[in-house]
Amino acid sequence: MALDMELEAVLRPPVLEMKPYPPKVITLANGKKLVVRQAEREDVPSLLKAVHPCLFISRDYYDIVAARLYGELLAWYRYRVRSEYCLVGQVEGYVVGLVNGRMVDEKVGMSYHTLAIDRGLRIGSHLFAAKMEYHIEYLEQDEVLIVAESPIGFRRWMIEYGLEETTIQHELGGGDSYRLTRDLYFASRPRLVVGDRPVPQDLWDQATRDLLVIDEKALNEKIAGLKGR
Repeated sequence: MALDMELEAVLRPPVLEMKPYPPKVITLANGKKLVVRQAEREDVPSLLKAVHPCLFISRDYYDIVAARLYGELLAWYRYRVRSEYCLVGQVEGYVVGLVNGRMVDEKVGMSYHTLAIDRGLRIGSHLFAAKMEYHIEYLEQDEVLIVAESPIGFRRWMIEYGLEETTIQHELGGGDSYRLTRDLYFASRPRLVVGDRPVPQDLWDQATRDLLVIDEKALNEKIAGLKGR
């Protein structure tokens, strides 16, 4: 598809410079290793394939989370969103979860979505914690604005972190934002933020060689909450 680059320069939003997220590895309850790393723009087509089957799962609001995440990733890929990032969680190369968000400005972060493709292993919680780690420790922001679209999300984010209520409209609409401050983050960090750095070379090579996507039947089983894999 040919692009009118002069017009494209007008359509593309300005983007804040973002420090990279240093990858880490987390040992899950089943003993497997979860590699958490920052996705690159060229990873998006594979990530869309991982998200797509979740569009048709209504359980725990997976459908709306997946639909919005799909659109957000595509907007990032097409240069139609400001200062977005995505972190991906992989086990043995397979995508098992995604989180994304963006910088509103140098001081304020906007949390978008958390999608766990493999359930029962706290992958979503680990990835959300990594996202907060990115905003507070590496982007050095003062606060992150957060909403939840499911009761599970509300329990995992608002209650576990003791988030502050606000009257600030979140970009996703729905309820008002909750706020994670630096003080709340560091108070919760010992309980909720885990992982080791650097990632061993063999695990890193496996994660970056290919983004593997779980087949749709297996994905449905994993989201149904089967454990012990």
